[in-house]
Amino acid sequence: MVKTNTIAFFLSVLVIPLALEANPKPIQPTDLLKIRQIGSVEISPDGERFIYTVQRIVKEDEKEYSYNTQLFLADVDGEEEPLQLTFSDESVSQPTWHPDGEKIAFTRSVDGTPQIFVLSLRGGEAIQYTEEEHGAFSPSWSPDGRSLMFSSSRSYYDLLEKYEEPPEWTLEIPGRSADAHLRAQDTEPDPDGTIEEIRAWMQDNAEEENPRVINRLNFQGETHLQANLSFSHIFIMEDEPKAEPEKLTEGFYSHAGASWMPDGESIVFHGNRNQTEHPDRVQISKIYSVDVNDGNVDKLLAREHHSVFAPIPSPDGTSLAFMSSDQRDRGYAQTQIGIYDVQNESYEIISEEIDRSMGSLTWHPSDNALYATTGTEGSFPLIRFDLNAGTHEKFFTDDEGIRSYDVHEEGLVYVMTRVSNPFELYVSGPDGENEQRISSHNHDWLQDRILSYPEQGIVESTDGYEVEYWVMKPAEFEEGETYPLMTQIHGGPSVMWGPGEASMWHEFQMMAARGYGVLYSNPRGSAGYGRDFQHGNHQDWGDGPGTDVIKATLEAVQNDWVDEDQLVVTGGSYAGYLTAWIMTMDHPFIAAVAQRGVYDLSTFLGEGLAWRLVPDRFGGYPWEDEIREILDEQSPISHVDRIDTPLLIIHGDLDLRTGVSQSEMLYKSLKILERDVEYVRYPNAAHGLSRTGDPHQRIDRLLRIYEFMERYVE
Repeated sequence: MVKTNTIAFFLSVLVIPLALEANPKPIQPTDLLKIRQIGSVEISPDGERFIYTVQRIVKEDEKEYSYNTQLFLADVDGEEEPLQLTFSDESVSQPTWHPDGEKIAFTRSVDGTPQIFVLSLRGGEAIQYTEEEHGAFSPSWSPDGRSLMFSSSRSYYDLLEKYEEPPEWTLEIPGRSADAHLRAQDTEPDPDGTIEEIRAWMQDNAEEENPRVINRLNFQGETHLQANLSFSHIFIMEDEPKAEPEKLTEGFYSHAGASWMPDGESIVFHGNRNQTEHPDRVQISKIYSVDVNDGNVDKLLAREHHSVFAPIPSPDGTSLAFMSSDQRDRGYAQTQIGIYDVQNESYEIISEEIDRSMGSLTWHPSDNALYATTGTEGSFPLIRFDLNAGTHEKFFTDDEGIRSYDVHEEGLVYVMTRVSNPFELYVSGPDGENEQRISSHNHDWLQDRILSYPEQGIVESTDGYEVEYWVMKPAEFEEGETYPLMTQIHGGPSVMWGPGEASMWHEFQMMAARGYGVLYSNPRGSAGYGRDFQHGNHQDWGDGPGTDVIKATLEAVQNDWVDEDQLVVTGGSYAGYLTAWIMTMDHPFIAAVAQRGVYDLSTFLGEGLAWRLVPDRFGGYPWEDEIREILDEQSPISHVDRIDTPLLIIHGDLDLRTGVSQSEMLYKSLKILERDVEYVRYPNAAHGLSRTGDPHQRIDRLLRIYEFMERYVE
């Protein structure tokens, strides 16, 4: 069954008229370097201007590139061209307005450590405000503008020096007392001395992470081991450069998502101030308030079995909007929106009936209305909740995606993703009407590019799931010709692709430019289709989703321009897993590329930062016989002898999210079996290789996928 999206179909025919323009060309691999990524939109207190950030890729030499993000200023009426405010070699982030609208605070690195800077709009250079040893981030002015709040981290060892007694969870080493670190700290280090002096000497080495002594559960970061804990705390300082900060929170726990209450007397935040459970094991967050005058912390909201987080005060301070996620159903529960009544100390959940995960909450300045973003069926619309009427409505179409946004009295400012442009700024009325593009960060260079537009379809799986997919024709499509089709699979698994998703824009367009049709779909387990659909891959990462992908591919083959004998497939992260799994099935593909994947689910528990996917998605651990049987059966490595399709395996050297040895095992097994396999490893690359990695490596990766497919496509 195919359902054609008439808007996407109409847009697809625009490929031909574009060819009439002067020397148009399809998207090139190096066009990746031209893409400007826009974010962090924030409207000024008077509602007339807004600030935002733009990230670009800077060429250092022939093969060296770096990312650089700078701050821009624009008018909400769109009458003037946006003005670039900062020009430093270091990137800026987290910009925020002073209440008087005359200056802006932001974060910028100094010698590799983030610090807070303040820029006056009356002229002059940005002034460094903080000199925090462990960095400062997330600046926010008090409502009266006299104080600046920020967050900073403190290490476990820093806190041990301050407190007479460590928390109960300090050491999880049988037979060792909880104050062993403190005893060592008060003793002169001596490797030839007493056991206490030896411990003091060893502790000095551990603090320098030579060696890294690991006692914690979550010891893996994205690229390196994290032997020691650190904790984020809230500070305030006077509105003066280098003023002495005052710590508002303390202890062996972190505080995040801080926001000023409108009266300026307190700050709300989320965290978990439980001193009896190790922070690595804490899964529940609560909402607290800290008094800025005396530092007293009060718990405002705890929801049984739920994490509640990201509190955002209403303009009048009578309510807090917040997010809530059921921790009994991790991986599948849809993130909900709640409203907390400050006076009555009660709350209600307002988004349950939507059955989609919500995010990016923003209050209207005066109406009792709340805005949020959501992912649904390939798009990322904006939802407005009218709290007086108890209703909600969606803005923007099924082919678009809202990124960052903000709300003023008369309308909206937002970053939009469309197939025609991955990132651009727009203003509109409060309901998205009268839209006006006010930037040309990507618009101008795209004018001489030939783009391919997706056509939507839905295929029904054998067990009743409706799987949505999109097919893109080759950019220089000619009627009557046939073309190979590249099936692209998304990772996650609980993410969603669609025309409103920006991360794959360049890759899809580049592959279409190289003569491939491109198919992408949202198989069972994807986000954006409700809790039950997302739960559809529970204890079934392979056959169910793999069948969905294959069926969507075979449905697309019904298009007369698709060569049914020239089908290839690729995907990364969970999709690297699923690509390898599909290779063990009866499938139609002649070549495949598995990227950054997990191929042995039992060992993944110990190798990967994302290890909680095992208990959350399979319901247990490898040492439980029933679960071990499922994990082994669901692991591509268990069926590697079935793989006889040419396979390229890609991984980053420093990828601790999935564990680089996963790819080594798959490659070596296939090599022993004398199968057609090649292995590519990127030095100093993490899991985000394809989206945030070194730009040179990103281009190389794209071309290696293309070149590998070309070996087998006729």
